[in-house]
Order: sequence, then C-alpha cells, then structure tokens
Amino acid sequence: MEKNIDWSSLGFGYMKTDFRYVSNYKNGKWDEGQIITDENVVVNESACVLQYAQTCFEGLKAYRTKDNKVVCFRPDLNAKRMEDTAKRLEMPPFPADKFLDAVKKVVNANIDWVPPYGSGASLYIRPYMFGSDAVMGVKPATEYQFRIFVSPVGPYFKGGIKPITLRIPDFDRAAPRGTGHVKAGLNYAMSLHAIVDAHAKGYNENMYLDSKTRTKIEETGGANIIFVTENNEVVTPKSDSILPSITRRSLMYVADKYLGLKATEREIYLEELGDFKECALCGTAAVLSPVGKISDHGKDIILPSGLDKPGEVTQKLYDTLRGIQLGEIKAPEGWIFEIN
Repeated sequence: MEKNIDWSSLGFGYMKTDFRYVSNYKNGKWDEGQIITDENVVVNESACVLQYAQTCFEGLKAYRTKDNKVVCFRPDLNAKRMEDTAKRLEMPPFPADKFLDAVKKVVNANIDWVPPYGSGASLYIRPYMFGSDAVMGVKPATEYQFRIFVSPVGPYFKGGIKPITLRIPDFDRAAPRGTGHVKAGLNYAMSLHAIVDAHAKGYNENMYLDSKTRTKIEETGGANIIFVTENNEVVTPKSDSILPSITRRSLMYVADKYLGLKATEREIYLEELGDFKECALCGTAAVLSPVGKISDHGKDIILPSGLDKPGEVTQKLYDTLRGIQLGEIKAPEGWIFEIN
C-alpha cells in the first residue's frame, strides 16, 4: 500500500524507510545477505572505516514509469563502478550479480515508498561498503559490510531548473594518479571545506581544474560537467582523475543517437570557457543542472544561455533522458532494469 506522503513537498534528504539490505564479508567470502529492519550500524571503535576511511558508495534511483512499472536506470554500471572503486581501495568487490539482486530485493521490500509516476519524486538508493573489523596499523580491513538503504526524495530542483553559479577555486579535487576516478568516501570528505567556502561566498559549486597544470577543466565536487559549443556540439572533459558518471555517459549517447548532435570527450582548457554557449553539471540527483555563470578569481563568464533558464540543448538532453527513464521514450537495450 502506497505510503501517505505528500510527494510534491519532498526535499532531497534522508527519510527512514522500512527495510535495508546487509551482507558481510568474512574469511574470504561474502555471505548470502539479508533484508533487515534495523537502520543502525554497529562497529568496533577501531573499525577500519572509522580510523582510515576505508569506505565507498554508489547512488542510483528507482522510478515508476508511465505504465506503472518500477525500474532502475543502468544499475549494472553502478555495480561495475563499485567493483572498480573497491579494487582501488583494497576492498573485496561485491559481485555485480549480487549487487543487482540486492537492489531488486531492497526496492521490492520498500515498494510502497516508490513515489507515483508524474510526482517528480523517486526512490533514492544508496549502496555502500566499509571495512568493519578493528585495525590499528595502517592496512586494509579483513572484514567488510555491504549495505543498501533507500529514501524517497523530491525533485532536486523545486519550481523548475534555474541556472547555478560556479567558481574556480584555489583548492584541488584530486591528485594526479590519485583516487579521483573512483567513488571513495574520502574524496567527498576532502571536498567539504571547499564547498562550504563556496557557499559562504555566494557560489553553488566549485569547478575544479586539473591539479597538475591547473589549465584544464575536470569536474565539480559532486558532478561531471558538459558544455555545448556554438555549433551545438556537446563536449565533456577527458581526464583520468574524473569520476566516470553514468548520467554523463548516457547524456553523451542521447546527444549522438537521439538528438543527432556531435558528442565529444576531450581535454577542455580553462581558456576555452568563454567559447561555449551552454554548460551544465550532470549526475544522478538532478540529471542536469544548468550553469549560468562561472567566476574565475574576479572574472565572471556569463554563459550565452543566460541566468534565467536552461539552454536549448541542455533542456533537450534533460527532457530526453528523463523521458527514457520514465518510460515515455523508448530506451536503448539494457538501460532499464525492471524491479517488479
């Protein structure tokens, strides 16, 4: 039975739901995993996650489609990215087939929390993993816990999408050959000071440069970036330090195959910023966040698309991808994962 929630008033925040999934790794293998009701995590005071931040996570959503099916969008790519992250952090990868099965089980267990089609809301799904046993020396844990919780969330932008303002900070997001390409909790911890500082100075986010030369655009603290050129080419930065966004990958495909636009991944230099007519951040939470202004140490670049609404190409990309997710537009093979 659907929960008695005013879906239209939901924000983007945590709400306790009925069930979550947990699986433990011990003696070299993962157990079968189970659905539980307790939302609390109990670990030793010297657990590796608390001492050395050995943790990673993913983020995806479940939606109700036009024909009332409950689906997820490309969760196999979340499973693969979490495997890659785990390997980089010396954690045992949670197998992709078990990941997909766990997503299906936890969403089905909380099926009444999936918002109705047309509400603009969705069920956010947070898989995460951490080193759970006690360690003192700097080394990987030997025991781990994989969990998934879900929470209904409202649309990221209430009242419509309005362009945001970015700044180019003096902080770096990731070191060359570091962990910028994986979804490790430690990456987000080190970005918190920079984002609080940006907000205090009137900016919505930081646009980070490559830390080696500080001449190339990389990404923001929590999202990849796309640009649109004057001739409607969709361009996105190429770097080994960028987290491979599933939303970005999908948008580039949509630009090429659905909208007939040239879609290019390449190095983008800071000096090029004034040449683009549109810019947007892309990620699971908002899909696309249009950018109206970029501030570079006192020099403001106002995108030709303006500060009032998304650019034409950005809006088309958003509408097409959301249409695919919601079953309004036919999806490419394998993009939609049915829960029920």
